[in-house]
Amino acid sequence: MRGYFAVGAEGISKPMNLGNLMRSAHAFGASFFFTVDADTRIRKAPPSDTSKSTGHLPLFHWPAIDDMDLPSGCQLVGVELTDDAVDLPSFMHPLQAAYVLGPERGSLSPEMQARCAHIIKIPTKFCINIAVAGAIVLYDRHRVHGQYADRPLTAGGPKTPRAAHKHGGPIMRTGRKIPG
Repeated sequence: MRGYFAVGAEGISKPMNLGNLMRSAHAFGASFFFTVDADTRIRKAPPSDTSKSTGHLPLFHWPAIDDMDLPSGCQLVGVELTDDAVDLPSFMHPLQAAYVLGPERGSLSPEMQARCAHIIKIPTKFCINIAVAGAIVLYDRHRVHGQYADRPLTAGGPKTPRAAHKHGGPIMRTGRKIPG
């Protein structure tokens, strides 16, 4: 996969949510993870994460938005349910991106939204858990940049051409040669 990405959360307060989000970030190949204005419990205790992602990707705790230090060229992408946000299925993920999600029972701050180059939303009826939202966004990024084949127009998996019968010509599902 080309490019890189990071995942972060603003104002996160629950260690289990941080651990689940970090596990997803690790599983999808994030380059680093970050928090901004996280609850003190988060900054003092290691996240609850069974993949031990902190041993595999750096974790940055920035006290405030002004302290964020993203790599040059990295576009900040906010994940938030706003009227003007781009629906995730219509969004082209930047090659260099840092995704930031809002806190539990809250939203990205107006200051964070202003800092974002893009605001995207998962087209749901209401807000979902931060770790679940992060996994959906990362799956979508993986789908877009993973160089997969286009989805078929009908239900099911990829359609592969059937092998020609060893005596030449197409075959039916039964293996018998099609007359004609």
